[in-house]
Amino acid sequence: MVHIRFEGRSYDVDEARLGVKAGMNDDLIKERLAQHFDVHLERWNSYVIDRRPSGDLIVRPEAVYG
Repeated sequence: MVHIRFEGRSYDVDEARLGVKAGMNDDLIKERLAQHFDVHLERWNSYVIDRRPSGDLIVRPEAVYG
């Protein structure tokens, strides 16, 4: 499962629906997300991808503190 926080909303999307496979790098995952959400790839520049021990991915905006 890919958990996505995008523009203030949360989404849970199956990896197969996004075309995401184990071992893909962040750039490829962001390309798939841009295609899925029909937005320019640059919109994902400030997002990070956390890989959980369960195999799930969490895609979220980069946290800025201070």
